[in-house]
Amino acid sequence: MKFTVVIPARLASTRLARKMLADLGGKPLVIHAADRARASGAHEVIIATDSDEIAAVAAQHGHTATLTRDDHASGTDRIAEVAAQRGYADDHFVVNVQGDEPLIPPAVIHAVAANLAEHPDAAVATACCAIENAQEFANPAIVKVVLDRDGYALYFSRAPIPWPRDAWAGFSILNPQSSIPAGLPAYRHIGIYGFRAGFLARYAQLAPSPLEKFESLEQLRVLWHGHRISVVVTRESPPPGVDTEHDLERARAAIAVMRP
Repeated sequence: MKFTVVIPARLASTRLARKMLADLGGKPLVIHAADRARASGAHEVIIATDSDEIAAVAAQHGHTATLTRDDHASGTDRIAEVAAQRGYADDHFVVNVQGDEPLIPPAVIHAVAANLAEHPDAAVATACCAIENAQEFANPAIVKVVLDRDGYALYFSRAPIPWPRDAWAGFSILNPQSSIPAGLPAYRHIGIYGFRAGFLARYAQLAPSPLEKFESLEQLRVLWHGHRISVVVTRESPPPGVDTEHDLERARAAIAVMRP
């Protein structure tokens, strides 16, 4: 199985300035993501950026970068541009790894590509892992996904879904002290996507949906238009990505522990 990993990496960021180039154990954050993508078994790793500076840093660390437009509304649109630039065949697998995910396990990247290969009727593949506590379940910054019996996504939300009505009759979002009921299929979505290049070209033509606007979840556009998303449930639980200074310090601490 051959697949390409494309890492969208804008220089501008709202909550953490120039985060893609933030130092993490002596290497820029985006390079950590690229190193992990390379370790996944991808036959090609490309950093897609709107910045000459990021492209130069990628080259310094032995990674391929390609310049893309600076007006893309999403990382998926940026990846679609790369697929078009390179003329990938419709059945070519492209995995989107976020540049602000420096600790994503390479095995998860590979699992998403494999899941796409195993589900020819899916337009997109992604990943999730079990939610272990009520605080995580109630946190709107953590995206949840509900699956059907065959492992396809029914819905993604920032709300705690599926809701255990009877077990949590007195549950408060503001004070989530309850434990997760045994057997509740509560999953945290991991923000990684596998696409067929042919669908990437079609995705750029899909109109945004009301659901994605309210939830601020781009993947809901895929479901809204009737396409299927296959989801692999992983045993590994990657730490959240880097969006804030606090996230960056947490990632630095994790990298420091991992270094020999």
